[in-house]
Amino acid sequence: MKAIIAGFSLLLLSGCATNGQVPWSALTNNASCGKLNSDEQLALNLADDMATNGKLHASLANLQNLPDNLSDVRLRKAKVYRLLGRNEAEPLYRSLLGSCRAAEAEHGLGQLAAARGDNGQAQAHLLRAVRLAPTDEKIRNDLGVVYLNQLRVEDARFEFLTAMELKQSDQLAAVNLVTLLIYQDDWSRAAELVSRLGLSPAQVTEAQARAEKLKTPTKTAATAVNQVAVVTAPTLQ
Repeated sequence: MKAIIAGFSLLLLSGCATNGQVPWSALTNNASCGKLNSDEQLALNLADDMATNGKLHASLANLQNLPDNLSDVRLRKAKVYRLLGRNEAEPLYRSLLGSCRAAEAEHGLGQLAAARGDNGQAQAHLLRAVRLAPTDEKIRNDLGVVYLNQLRVEDARFEFLTAMELKQSDQLAAVNLVTLLIYQDDWSRAAELVSRLGLSPAQVTEAQARAEKLKTPTKTAATAVNQVAVVTAPTLQ
């Protein structure tokens, strides 16, 4: 049965650049949730497209032309900085706590904590994010990854299944569930899931490798960052 299982690609987080504008440390929870005008919306859409295509520095450059006080702008800057591994991400996320983007802010802070290997802090942020946005499949998946890092298998399974049912077209939670099943040596269910959802051999190979690392306690801390990197694809949507 193990021969059926062969691959699964885990997405990695990266990092960004300072902009010489208002220091992020000076930002407070006064982000405006007002709508952008047509020119600002066009620039925001362009920044989104660039980030989706992997042009993170160009995306940031376009975002720097927009007002820092707008929550949508601040959130996208935080995400780009996080993906580029820059320290500016955290204060930007914190500046959105208590705003209309609080769920996304807690989510981002959880991702940052998870990338540092601080699963306890990541869990706290992600649980708050889930309470604010219980139907966001990305948050549920990310919480599942943190639980899996902590070997809280049943809690992780619950979150992965929830994420899968919320958005059936998104395979991210599915491949994480395959990792969990292989970790439990439940090869028959893993193979069934792979076949039913059409996961690639490459996806399952990585899932198997990650499951083996989870089985080695001495490697758990060292692999935490890579496991968390799975959490979210580099999208600004």
